[in-house]
Amino acid sequence: MVIFIIGIRAYVSRNLIEGMAPQIQATTLQGTQVNLHSSDPRPVLLHFWASWCPICALEEGSIERLSQDYNVITVAMQSGDADEVHQYLKQNKLTFPVINDPEGRISQLYGLRGVPSSFIIDTKNQIRFSESGYTTGVGLQLRLWLAQ
Repeated sequence: MVIFIIGIRAYVSRNLIEGMAPQIQATTLQGTQVNLHSSDPRPVLLHFWASWCPICALEEGSIERLSQDYNVITVAMQSGDADEVHQYLKQNKLTFPVINDPEGRISQLYGLRGVPSSFIIDTKNQIRFSESGYTTGVGLQLRLWLAQ
């Protein structure tokens, strides 16, 4: 069973990009300007999710907690228009920053085949870690710490 799960994760993650993180300049649904290639001295957790994804829902609490202490940017992939994503956030009491990606354009830049997917980007804009599929909050926190 473990080998099967590892195989699936490797298959889903095979197209995730490596190296320099593609630039993202956008406005979150909360109205904050995001410039992924800013001079922020902290690593970034770039987390892709979807409102229709049950695995993403399992991770929401961890992403919410991490967003309180770390530099977290999330991307709602193909989850509807801004009003629909706002409604989802409100229903689930989520406050993390969200960029809406209704057509999946940002997701394509990062080579996503599925959600949830997470990238840890260091202060030099290099992708240090990437993961597709369920990841624990502790695992993400450890990767953020290692990327410093």
